[in-house]
Amino acid sequence: MPVAPTPQDRCRGLYSPANLHPRTPKIDTVLSFFGELITSMLQAPSVSFPPKVDRPKFRSQVDIDDLGCVLCSNGVSSILRGQNKAARSISVIVFSGSAEDEILRERNVRTFDNELSVEAVAASKILAEWRIWQLAWKQRNRALGREAIHPGYGFLSESADFAQLCEAEGLTFIGPPPSAIRDMGDKSASKRIMGAAGVPLVPGYHGADQDIELLKLEADKIGYPVLIKPTHGGGGKGMRIVQGPDDFVDSVRSAQREAAASFGIDTLLIEKYITQPRHIEVQVFGDKHGNAIHLYERDCSLQRRHQKIIEEAPAPNVTTEFRTHIGEAAVSAAKAVGYYSAGTVEFIVDTLSGEFYFMEMNTRLQVEHPVTEMIVGQDLVEWQIRVANGERLPLSQEQVPLNVYLDPGHAFEARIYAENVPRGFLPATGTLHHYRPVLSSPTVRVETGVEEGDAVSMHYDPMIAKLVVWGESRNAALVKLKNCLSDFQLMNRQIAGLPTNVAFLQELAGHNAFERGLVDTHFIERYKDDFQSTSAKASGEAHDAAKLGAILAAACICKKDHISSEESLRDKTLSVWYTRPPFRMHHSAKRLMEFELDEELEGLSDELLKLLVTYRSDGGYFIETEDGSSPGFDVKVDGRSEHDFRVEVGGVQTDVTLAFYSKDNSKHIHIWHGKHHHHYRQTMRAEHLLDDSSQPSQASEGRSHPKGSVLAPMAGLVVKVLLKDGVHVEDGQPVMVIEAMKMEHVVKAPRAGYIEGLKATAGQQVFDSSVLFTVKVCINN
Repeated sequence: MPVAPTPQDRCRGLYSPANLHPRTPKIDTVLSFFGELITSMLQAPSVSFPPKVDRPKFRSQVDIDDLGCVLCSNGVSSILRGQNKAARSISVIVFSGSAEDEILRERNVRTFDNELSVEAVAASKILAEWRIWQLAWKQRNRALGREAIHPGYGFLSESADFAQLCEAEGLTFIGPPPSAIRDMGDKSASKRIMGAAGVPLVPGYHGADQDIELLKLEADKIGYPVLIKPTHGGGGKGMRIVQGPDDFVDSVRSAQREAAASFGIDTLLIEKYITQPRHIEVQVFGDKHGNAIHLYERDCSLQRRHQKIIEEAPAPNVTTEFRTHIGEAAVSAAKAVGYYSAGTVEFIVDTLSGEFYFMEMNTRLQVEHPVTEMIVGQDLVEWQIRVANGERLPLSQEQVPLNVYLDPGHAFEARIYAENVPRGFLPATGTLHHYRPVLSSPTVRVETGVEEGDAVSMHYDPMIAKLVVWGESRNAALVKLKNCLSDFQLMNRQIAGLPTNVAFLQELAGHNAFERGLVDTHFIERYKDDFQSTSAKASGEAHDAAKLGAILAAACICKKDHISSEESLRDKTLSVWYTRPPFRMHHSAKRLMEFELDEELEGLSDELLKLLVTYRSDGGYFIETEDGSSPGFDVKVDGRSEHDFRVEVGGVQTDVTLAFYSKDNSKHIHIWHGKHHHHYRQTMRAEHLLDDSSQPSQASEGRSHPKGSVLAPMAGLVVKVLLKDGVHVEDGQPVMVIEAMKMEHVVKAPRAGYIEGLKATAGQQVFDSSVLFTVKVCINN
């Protein structure tokens, strides 16, 4: 059975300086720089590929023996955790320039037993490239052999200047040649090269002249709808679909701003917009000897905001002929630019005609590369390093498993984001107060770059983790994906502290059309009513479950407090509440607890649940609603750990997990029980011990705002203020533009009236749910 090397194996010794090929440079240390993404390509402490028959082995001229890794950026910690602690002293270069860097540096230090030298680099993109190179050169001079730099997924991986600088000064860049990065990094230039190589292209304008009137004229020639795309970068940033000429100019301006913020270049191209497309990409690999192959395709059609959220390999519902043709086209694209190392050629497939067209080539390892690793049983990171060392590709096209008698199975990847799905998938910021990812196994990989207590900031991609699964068939893999997503919600594998898309991913994976492989890039938009109706149908059940959840939470909190009190007062007299039985003359002690449902998570309106908890002499609790609207319950609790409990209600036992944290003057409580997850708030001083006569409870502090108030939909930076305070505004009229994580969001007026309280200015940072302005309706007497 082919087994993927663990991160320990990868970093323990990919190259032994004494045994390297005589014609290739010695690679003594690999520097791996991870740009914007918080996930890592080497996380998965005990991953092995799916069980299959033996595949062709990698015939290497070198022994994998001894390698120290120098790692970088905000994904560094997840790779460091897999390092070999017995390795020699490791120098770590961290460069994101944000407040999180100090946390990452501390984590990196405590990961190792041996000495670490940690150096910080500025966040500026151009400055970072230069300083990183300086540090790499400094490290090289200390070492006996030559160093190699792995650029990861981030901006370094697509910087031709950085790759050329490394090459010129004798540092091995683990990636493609600078010329290929430059040619493919400019989408307009890449279209011309691909057209000359015979690769099919979408009709469009790819010229250098960016005069807005010319662009508009070209769009008119192409015919609406058109797609505006930045000539550089990716990830859906700066893309705009324009349905008609009236919206063209504003869309161009917005796309230019977003492209400049994300990639430093604001040039655009215009293409015919395919109305029913699939996004299918092909993994290619080349070596420095002129060989190039493809490792088959991935379907990445399931997207929101032009960004992928579920990928799979191989693509469903395609013919062998189609698979052969698109793979050959991808290899032709790679050979046209003399490509070596890992690359991805992306195609748009017209589902109406069945034709495919070249979109772009990503000159790096993609975030979704694990699904390809799963089906071909190869380690693509190892391939990259070996190719950089001058070795030939380990397999020919005929030896790639999907093309012979071997059954490759099927793999899915689901991207778990911190985002607010009800608000249109807006990125969310905050702290991971509770984080327990699904456990890895031979057929399940969880790649994550964060830990419990980390912050997801507005400065980086909001991805929390990648969940990758493999099965013997698409159906088997899909069942595993659903189970693992469910485990992220339940089974003590949870996320709390900020909103995520896990529940939405569950809905997508369970949709009938997705189960049949009927996917395109408009899938979410086309079936949005299905997702909304499912939520509405479940709202009644959710309301009852939320009440039960509050009862379970109240009992567990009381138990947790009781245990804490016993431990802290072990040698003292317990308080009257926590003595057994609790001391009271003629009656039992009562405690009033208030739980406010979180409307974003529950999909329900805010509701304050007031519960009376009576402590029984046997150590149990009797819990009822304060208004008597629901029957009371006898509840018994067994504390298993700080967060885990077993609760018995009415003779039925339930495993319960709780997470607590404080935020915005409120205590936040997350509870997982059965198939449910609930989020409650408790305002400060919202609980009371009641004596003989019930004390009136304090009302929760109101969080409502005056009608017409417009709140910041996310934490971000004000890019542009379009109107002034006091002016008249129409319903739906844009007022300001906010940017977070390189994505722009237009804030619009909720009704017609006059703007009041608009004080934000361009360049100002705003916080999630802060009041931006209010629209007042003028009443004429």
